Amino acid sequence: MRWTEEKVREVIRNGENSFVEFKEYPLKPEQLAKELVAFSNFKGGTLFLGITDDGKISGIEKSNLEEWVMNVVSNLIEPIVIPSYQELKIDSKIIAIIELELGSTKPYAIRKGPNRSYYIRTGSTCRLADREQLRRLFQTSGNLQGELLPVTKSSFNHLELLTVKNYFKEYRLFEAPQLDQEQEWITLLKNNEYMIETELNNNALTIAGCILFAEEPEKLLIQAGVSAVAYKGVEKDYDTFERVEIGAPLSPKGLIKECVLFFQRNLSQEIISKNMQRKRIWDIPEDVLRETLLNAVAHRDYTISSNIEASIFRDRVEITSPGTLPNSVTIERMKAGCRVSRNQIITQTLKDYRLIEHMGMGVRNKIINGMLRFNQKEPEFVVDEYQVKVILYK
Repeated sequence: MRWTEEKVREVIRNGENSFVEFKEYPLKPEQLAKELVAFSNFKGGTLFLGITDDGKISGIEKSNLEEWVMNVVSNLIEPIVIPSYQELKIDSKIIAIIELELGSTKPYAIRKGPNRSYYIRTGSTCRLADREQLRRLFQTSGNLQGELLPVTKSSFNHLELLTVKNYFKEYRLFEAPQLDQEQEWITLLKNNEYMIETELNNNALTIAGCILFAEEPEKLLIQAGVSAVAYKGVEKDYDTFERVEIGAPLSPKGLIKECVLFFQRNLSQEIISKNMQRKRIWDIPEDVLRETLLNAVAHRDYTISSNIEASIFRDRVEITSPGTLPNSVTIERMKAGCRVSRNQIITQTLKDYRLIEHMGMGVRNKIINGMLRFNQKEPEFVVDEYQVKVILYK
């Protein structure tokens, strides 16, 4: 975008926010790098150099300013970022406008010798990422596979072994070990990344193994279930038709089935047709609800300790998945069928179960087109740094 004085003054009137930062000059190279790193770890943004925090044009008096900015970027920030740069004269004073797009190789850091400092954007402020926030950055980037982390205090004894055996025998066509052959099972599960050897030389379930095959996954992992509520009105309230915490293995007869039964109780009714046949009428198509839920469980960020939420309101259904979209994925790319999976083991297992088909096709073909065929109301997708929400209107 080419900036004009009019556009800059409009930004000044609106003040700083998550995407806009004002900085006076001079400032230390580390201060500039910190702001640019935070924007790159967020969704991009624009830094106006030569404007005070309260929006006054202070200007810059420095030759070769663009070269200085690019040297800061090149010498202090990794991985490399490529900002756009523009100088503009306002009230006879020069300001610099530095823009960054959404970073595609997160997380970004300030490099100082062997040390790396990671900054994030919180509202209109730039902050050093804490341990939890840093883990989310690595998870979002794909550099940390959260589904392969060990689940504390889990073991082979927590498995619903009949479910495991059925999966390998019926869907993977393995000659599965006998139920009493514990060591053979552990070896098979470790080779398929459903179990892992920890630093204490224990064999623990991975997050993927726990969610898919533990007998009661929600007791080992807080975020393994679905919080389901049917509200009476159009806002969240204590007044509900039903409120339930759903926990079960992520299998065709487990968590997905229990969630569909919740939707059935609260979003459908059975009628008798003229020819005396029973027929179930849905407020929202069953296959759209199932596909939206499957997307949530397959692609959510399992390093965040909160459940998926399935909320039914008088006029809509909201399914909220913890964690933002994976690195480089936007709502537009998701709608177009972008094939980026955060949890490859979980996703592949759901494909084995034939619960999902071609990765990336469900949002466009089943959710969006399904709702358009049903009531011509396209779903709404809301994404921020904490969650992905899909809103289906009745």
